[in-house]
Amino acid sequence: MSVLVFVQIKDGKATKAGLEAASYANAISCGSATAVVAGSIEADGGIGSVGISNVLAYSEALVDNSQIAKLVDAAALKVGANTVVFSANLEGGAVAPRVAIRMNAGYVAGVTGEPEGGNYPRNVFSGKAKASVSVTADKTVISVTPNAFGVKDVGGSASVEAFSAEVGEAKLIVGEFTPTSADGSVPLPESERVVSAGRGLKGPENWGIVEGLAKALNASTACSRPVGDMGWRPHHEHVGQTGVTIRPDLYIACGISGAIQHLAGVNQSKVIVVINTDPEAPFFKAADYGIVGDVFEVLPKLTEAINTLA
Repeated sequence: MSVLVFVQIKDGKATKAGLEAASYANAISCGSATAVVAGSIEADGGIGSVGISNVLAYSEALVDNSQIAKLVDAAALKVGANTVVFSANLEGGAVAPRVAIRMNAGYVAGVTGEPEGGNYPRNVFSGKAKASVSVTADKTVISVTPNAFGVKDVGGSASVEAFSAEVGEAKLIVGEFTPTSADGSVPLPESERVVSAGRGLKGPENWGIVEGLAKALNASTACSRPVGDMGWRPHHEHVGQTGVTIRPDLYIACGISGAIQHLAGVNQSKVIVVINTDPEAPFFKAADYGIVGDVFEVLPKLTEAINTLA
């Protein structure tokens, strides 16, 4: 199997999502995958650390999805790839189908693990069931669900080869970019630990106890949809079926009842901790650990205990 992986670059280094896609590509290719990147890269951008030995580097940063698709298609042709891997994030979700059409390939979105018997596993029905997808086409395009496979650091470095391709004129131009967080915090989909809260906090003025616990855990903060709709927290922190889908190692839900729409966005977290005064809250059924208690009493004690251990 000849495998190519598109790795996203930020500030000269591969993003976590990009490294996860590269780890997946390395695994299914038995260590022979090639990466392609667009934009300035420092050394190998850390891509060699997950087992990739060769990087095709297109020097110009691209934001137009059609241009990226043309770049990846050209790279796949160069290395003779019959399988192309992306991260199933916003950019990957937009580019991967375009590449599949260009390559006349089968497309499997949101895989969660290595293929078994030629079939790719993925979650369906908002994570309530699993599917096994087979591809009958000669070529395959895959996107990997963020935080599902993990970054497999095996050490090493990759050779970087300058690569050029005809990508055409950009149809999309970014005039201005304003980051959702000016403090440099990790984006929610890439966060390993998340502390989230809902209407049980009673108002935005009480969010300090959530931020205190998040700081102690080096975690990101999130919220339920009603909290975002009421303007207590910015909408980019809203997790759930209609918000951001996350798969952190640890998800702490504070004062969130656990409606099915919210669970759909967080139920693939490795460990879920629920804190709620209502012992009948639906979220407890999905929790690995549950605390029946008042968040205004529990969170400060948790924060104090964690800071003491630190």
